[in-house]
Amino acid sequence: MPDPRERASHLLSLGQLLAQPPTPAPSLVEPGLLPAQGILFVGGEPKVGKSLLVANLALALAAGEDRLGFSIPAPRRVLFCQFELPLMSFATRLQLMRTSLGTAADRRLLIDTRAAGHLLTAPQGLGHFLTAAQAAAAEVVVLDPLYSAHDQDENDTRAMAALCQALLRLRDASRAALVVIHHCRKAFRREEIGSAFRGSSALHAVGDTYLLLTRPSSPQPTLELRFQFRYAAPQPPRVLQLDPQSLWFSPPPGAAPASPSPPSRHKVAPNEVKQALARRGGSSRYSQLRQQIIAQTGCSKRTAQQAIRSASAQGILVRQDDGQYSLPFSPS
Repeated sequence: MPDPRERASHLLSLGQLLAQPPTPAPSLVEPGLLPAQGILFVGGEPKVGKSLLVANLALALAAGEDRLGFSIPAPRRVLFCQFELPLMSFATRLQLMRTSLGTAADRRLLIDTRAAGHLLTAPQGLGHFLTAAQAAAAEVVVLDPLYSAHDQDENDTRAMAALCQALLRLRDASRAALVVIHHCRKAFRREEIGSAFRGSSALHAVGDTYLLLTRPSSPQPTLELRFQFRYAAPQPPRVLQLDPQSLWFSPPPGAAPASPSPPSRHKVAPNEVKQALARRGGSSRYSQLRQQIIAQTGCSKRTAQQAIRSASAQGILVRQDDGQYSLPFSPS
């Protein structure tokens, strides 16, 4: 009969947990564009360059090279599932991009040549994508575009919720981050970002980052990138310019660097920790709560960790058996 102490070796007391809080994996694309096992939605006007930009991003991730004005901390294995271009046309596009990159991405960028026709909303289709992701040992899975991988009514919130559940199952089972190209509504205001995507009320429940592409008034082939983050600190819009020869986007010459993040705060009040937990629905895991505090207060990661430890020590937060943090129960 197993020793009960061996069965309980995975259990930690609150003191042990807070002495060495879990450290989440770093973002795959900084600053916070693609969290580890996160979901990034990319959308924009028709023919604005969504697929080109995401192909750039996939190559940069596979090569581990800083491109597009973003930082890629380490090379990643990427599975690319695209449903619109014939395979040879897609290969030609990648070959042009590869010219300025060299062979750095050759072994880590994999293409699913049988992606077309499989639906995420069907068990067999979801199984196909999961099998492909596992065979590729993918750390990132690209779906381009989402509407070609489902048969749901994008104007029906319940139907989109079912599709989002399929995305979550793919992410959780593969343990990979997802980059999903998705269409936007026909008319949306410039200040809209996440809400501009079709089926947005359902998408807001699953996305970590929303990247909206628009074409500014310019004689050059440029893109304006605008962001909405669930957990990371806000980022100002960015402008990228397309080189039609290499098919790479990059910041235009002389472009000002991204505005620095506001200075970190040195203290987070207990009430702000409670507010952060309330915004997470009253229950949250450690890393999610920490990111909510960072996004809400603009503090550093270290400050957020200290705030959680302090709130736990004061009894403001309670860690449940399943690892979730919640507010103390108050009898009515």
